[in-house]
Amino acid sequence: MKPIALTSLLASALLALPAVGRDDDHDRAREALKAGQVMPLRTVLERLEREHPGQVLDIEIEEEHGRLVYEVKLLQSDGRLVKLELDARTATVLRRQERGRRD
Repeated sequence: MKPIALTSLLASALLALPAVGRDDDHDRAREALKAGQVMPLRTVLERLEREHPGQVLDIEIEEEHGRLVYEVKLLQSDGRLVKLELDARTATVLRRQERGRRD
């Protein structure tokens, strides 16, 4: 993955946290990382590359049912679009949706 893409993904993930203002989003993401509530995005992306190969199209972090969840969209080499929901603390896959490739 290109460094600029990783930076863009990180910015997207940080800005996706629900909050009143953008500054609050960044602060909340940083505090969640410091408190051990989320795994660092770099670690999550490295694990995804090994376990679910594909091009990361989008990544967001949201709160669902009282816990933080990374939502990741991947495009696999065969053209399938995969959406994963990962526990943000452990990177455990909570849900996987897959769409076949379009010809």
